[in-house]
Amino acid sequence: MLHMGHVRSPARPGPGDVSDDLLRSLDLRVSRRIAGLLSGEFPSLFTGAGIELSQIRMYHPGDDVREIDWNVTARTGFAHIRARVAERVLTTWLLIDGSPSMVFGTATRRKIDVAEGVALAVAYLGTRRGNRLGVMSFGGEHAMVLPPTAGRAGLLRVLSAMRKESHSAGAASTSIAHYMRRVAGVAGSRGVVVIVSDLMGPVEWRSELIQLTARHDVIVVEVRDPREYELTDVGEVWFVDPETGRRLRADTSSRELREHFAAAARADRADVARTITRAGAGHIILSTEGDWLRDFAHALAMRSGHR
Repeated sequence: MLHMGHVRSPARPGPGDVSDDLLRSLDLRVSRRIAGLLSGEFPSLFTGAGIELSQIRMYHPGDDVREIDWNVTARTGFAHIRARVAERVLTTWLLIDGSPSMVFGTATRRKIDVAEGVALAVAYLGTRRGNRLGVMSFGGEHAMVLPPTAGRAGLLRVLSAMRKESHSAGAASTSIAHYMRRVAGVAGSRGVVVIVSDLMGPVEWRSELIQLTARHDVIVVEVRDPREYELTDVGEVWFVDPETGRRLRADTSSRELREHFAAAARADRADVARTITRAGAGHIILSTEGDWLRDFAHALAMRSGHR
């Protein structure tokens, strides 16, 4: 899934992107597959519209007799009905990272490919039964904001625009904290916030994440590529930071360097995980290799079962 061949280069490792038509087709495939993976029992954090039991009350002439609660009626000797009220419409906000580091990928797909797929899955779950989805993209040349709507067409436009920006030379600095503050400012009643990013760079968003979790159910989806956390012995190579353009030469034949790199990477990811957990948010880790959609569906089901 999300794998389209292209000519690899140092600047564009991994498979290439997909066309707009294939993106629309992918939306349908992701929707069908996540529905099958969750077996129709969608995570409760994405449910909002519908009806819920409000109270048991005495029957009044004109009430729907189909709502009579016969157990309570038999116990009290008076007719009672189940009075139900409509739930509120749930709004889900999706924050998706389109920064240069997301274009990296050495497995079967790029990180941005996984992020797009997650966005489509979240959109499917978040727009069912009249619920609404709002989208903010960050890290690209231009930030894009889609106000909450009941459909997924707007998300497809955002993803298409993000993909076009990934080919441009310019890019804005990634500021997850800034967009966490923006969502906190515009999101009204309690809803769901899903953040999809590789979470590269300094962890400067602790307080903003805590602010979000105080009012909303927050899920942070971290997308990783295995080559970012270990070095392969290939001799002397140049590394380029896709966010800043900074270049660094390293001798990967050094065992000490490889071990130091791996230890530093583990420590960095552990700090990210602690920050997310302590803020009270859910943390889902997906990889560019393997079946990311199955892993995502499993994590959602597990999280929903513990709410």
